[in-house]
Amino acid sequence: MSIQPDAIDGRILAALDADGRLPMSELAKLVGLSAPSVAERVRRLQSDGIIRGFTIDIDSKALGYQIRAMVRIRPLPGKLHLVERLIQDIPQFIECDKITGDDPFLARLVVHSIEEMDDVLESLSDHAVTSTAVIKGTSVTRRMPPV
Repeated sequence: MSIQPDAIDGRILAALDADGRLPMSELAKLVGLSAPSVAERVRRLQSDGIIRGFTIDIDSKALGYQIRAMVRIRPLPGKLHLVERLIQDIPQFIECDKITGDDPFLARLVVHSIEEMDDVLESLSDHAVTSTAVIKGTSVTRRMPPV
């Protein structure tokens, strides 16, 4: 049975969202509980599926990917599953959502150059129509939803 997160859980989630490597002792100090109590709450949040994992935030530009883009992808008739596999197999697509509307996929793409972007999109051209918007900046970075 899932339990709704309370205010303390919200503070735990916010602290872990800011720094997923916080030791339980530090996390306990931040939320005003003992380390064992905080560890138990974190385990419950994991078992309830609220915390799916602990990850890192990588700056793609620091890795040389100077261009980031959002790509709407519309498979040609009968090519939906093939296109989905192609997207999954192209490592420059770092994220992809299935969405409603005319274009069933909205993907985030990182590339080193316009030429590389052209090559990636060309690899889909026999199976899908794409519409690309280059990302100029980020107004809101990925953040935790309100708890």
